[in-house]
Amino acid sequence: MRAERLLARMAPADVAVLLPELASDELRTVIELLFRQRRAARALRELPHEMLPQVFDALADQRLADVIGRLEIDDLLELVEWIPEERREFVVSKLPEHRRAELDKAELYPEDSAGRVMTTNFVALDLKMTAQEAIDALRSKADDSDEVLYLYVVDDQRALAGVVPIRRLLSAPPERCVADMMIPDPVSVGAEDDQEEVARVVRRFDLLAIPVTDVDGRMLGLITVDDVIDVITEEATEDIYHLAGLTEADRVFVTARESVMKRLPWMLLNLGTAFAAAWVVGLFERTLQQVVALAIFMPVVAGMGGNGGTQALTVITRAIALGEIEFSSGFRAAMKELSVGLTIGIIVGGIGAGISYFWQGNPILGVSLFFAMVLTLSVAGLLGAAVPLGLKALKLDPALGSGVIVTTFTDTFAFFSFLGIATLLMDRMIA
Repeated sequence: MRAERLLARMAPADVAVLLPELASDELRTVIELLFRQRRAARALRELPHEMLPQVFDALADQRLADVIGRLEIDDLLELVEWIPEERREFVVSKLPEHRRAELDKAELYPEDSAGRVMTTNFVALDLKMTAQEAIDALRSKADDSDEVLYLYVVDDQRALAGVVPIRRLLSAPPERCVADMMIPDPVSVGAEDDQEEVARVVRRFDLLAIPVTDVDGRMLGLITVDDVIDVITEEATEDIYHLAGLTEADRVFVTARESVMKRLPWMLLNLGTAFAAAWVVGLFERTLQQVVALAIFMPVVAGMGGNGGTQALTVITRAIALGEIEFSSGFRAAMKELSVGLTIGIIVGGIGAGISYFWQGNPILGVSLFFAMVLTLSVAGLLGAAVPLGLKALKLDPALGSGVIVTTFTDTFAFFSFLGIATLLMDRMIA
């Protein structure tokens, strides 16, 4: 069959791109062809999560259980969560008994923990093995493991003792003991450690995989670099969405209704903060009536302040996410952003004052704009650093709501400083 031959030549990631474009009957046919090739599970694993319910609808419960039952436990756990609640229990009951037991055990780990993303399918060597016995063990188990990146050595209690590079094993004399070849005390993480912390450890030590142990040091599983990349992608997506006032569930393929429901609360909050800024402007209504030209430059001050705050916020949020900064070093970071804002404010304020003078011919208007720019960008830099650090100190996600908070304060302060300075200099401005 031509379609079957074509699918056989396609990588799972390419097949996953194809699936969302198919009608239900076509989708069933393709899944059936992939199932024959034992590739359906890998294709599902590559799909965007928001597309999974649509694909699941095209599969009968037993067929769906057969497909996901071939996945590693970390992928199985992730996909099961996307099965509609009314089907989930029945589909899980169709899984082989040992897979259900694995799933039940994995679900005991906290959300976003290492235990949730580790695979329990790995090659472990006994301390007493010789090099030849280790090679024989590797040959017998390698077919059951998707990837053999490192060979971990455990003792009689399954406690992690060391790691043996494959090259060292292959070049060793057959009778040499594994204990003599291993690198002792390898880097590891606990099953309940946060996934984001695991990603930092892998990045710090340039690892392709990292072992997961329990509180007694016994090896439970393995987290490979592809899972780490997924974690980094999820965390980056979460931070980007939170900075924009969005939730992770609002993806490109969800329905318009779902997107409206996800975005509307934040937009209503923004509406409230916008009226707060408008109220500040209303306090200076008489000033605006006397010098209408002030209204021309209000968006300039607010826009520059918003951009300055967003730049500082992005730098600090990224540093927090990557573990480059802690609250103890936050004061130094905040002072640095304050000095950056002050310097940029002086430069762009001077340019803006010059433009306003040649445009309106009023030097006092230019002076007001200059000092407003300096103050606004200084405060914007300080807030861009202080808000995420403050949220982190309160044990909240630094990205959550930071964009809304910083933008609100910078806009409000920009209007207040510009119009306030103009009011103080009003007599000279209209003289």
